[in-house]
Amino acid sequence: MISLKDITKIYKNEHVETRALDGVSFGIKEGEFVAIMGPSGSGKSTLMHIVGALDTPTSGEYVLDNQKVGQLSDDELAEIRNKKIGFIFQSFNLLRRTPAIKNVMLPMVYAGISSEKRMGLAKKLLADVDLADKTDNLPSQLSGGEQQRVAIARALAMKPSIILADEPTGNLDTKSGAEIMDIFQALNKKGNTIIMITHERYIAEHAKRIILLRDGKIVEDNVN
Repeated sequence: MISLKDITKIYKNEHVETRALDGVSFGIKEGEFVAIMGPSGSGKSTLMHIVGALDTPTSGEYVLDNQKVGQLSDDELAEIRNKKIGFIFQSFNLLRRTPAIKNVMLPMVYAGISSEKRMGLAKKLLADVDLADKTDNLPSQLSGGEQQRVAIARALAMKPSIILADEPTGNLDTKSGAEIMDIFQALNKKGNTIIMITHERYIAEHAKRIILLRDGKIVEDNVN
């Protein structure tokens, strides 16, 4: 499903060249649950942006579902981000003045799905994450764990082949974080491919495979 070959990312300013990724190569098969972990500055966020088609490598090749991502137009990349990848972020990225159900419907609006279908699917997705009774709540009326569950429901709206989660428990207490990981494991059992960025070993251990980055290089790649 995913193949990265010799991915390098270099950031330059006037005086300094920073090699955020240095020859990273790995593949991810459909249905895997992979945690990419490492300390701050290891390159994991840069790698997430490349895998999510939010950024391009300086060199190397990224193939997603037999498509060479580096050869795609901006419109084609946008379509991949909306249809193939469901994003979940540490800060939830919910619209603050918008009820939960409309936050979940947002990707479907961009895809031109009818209002009736959007509403029905959003209600089902919120019910799937145990928020059937919170559809009309604003994010400020939800706990951190509930906000992240709304974000998960939104990420699933377009039935993406990949769920990409960046520090999904970073703003949550231990109990809420454990509940989010239970949801990820349940989604993975249903066949969803999940790639999770984290710096916490105990969170990474919920995945079936852990890739450890340090100084822009893979230093471990182990099945859990």
